[in-house]
Amino acid sequence: MTLESALLARADSTCELCGAGEALAVYAVPPEGDGTAAQSALLCETCSFQIDNPGNEDINHWRCLNDSMWSQEPAVQVLAWRMLTRLRAEGWPQDLLDMLYLDDETLAWAKATGEGQSDDEKVEHRDSNGAVLEAGDSVTLIKDLNVKGANFTAKRGTPVRNISLVQDNPEQIEGRVEGQRIVILTQFVKKN
Repeated sequence: MTLESALLARADSTCELCGAGEALAVYAVPPEGDGTAAQSALLCETCSFQIDNPGNEDINHWRCLNDSMWSQEPAVQVLAWRMLTRLRAEGWPQDLLDMLYLDDETLAWAKATGEGQSDDEKVEHRDSNGAVLEAGDSVTLIKDLNVKGANFTAKRGTPVRNISLVQDNPEQIEGRVEGQRIVILTQFVKKN
């Protein structure tokens, strides 16, 4: 069964946020979005466009979250939380947010993109040149690094693909080097 057919069956061939039945597509929920049904949602063109383009929201379109926020699917709960958080200044979205309960893991996933945080609260990861790093970026090591506990040295020039950000520490990222998942200080990498 393909991902799309699994989501069509799960969502009964409708958008999992607004219930529309046309122009449906698989939407990988960032930052994880690993291509599984658990980390994806079936969305209409309108919902996916407005999610990906802040500032283009039709506030009345999102009244559908009153129903969809109760979904049992964590990916749908995450999207509902993010949109309610983005729109909370309108009043009614804050009321829905106050009713919405997410378990700790799902809430961490919902907050992982920084939705709803002020610019002062956002943890920003920067490489040695000051370029902003994001989850999924590729970087290159700019210095030989002794990897503690793994008994090898990660050589200068080694590419590290598909990095993860350490959410509470802007000076650390995680990546796979020589088959080992390691924590790397951002001061020792440059963005590709």
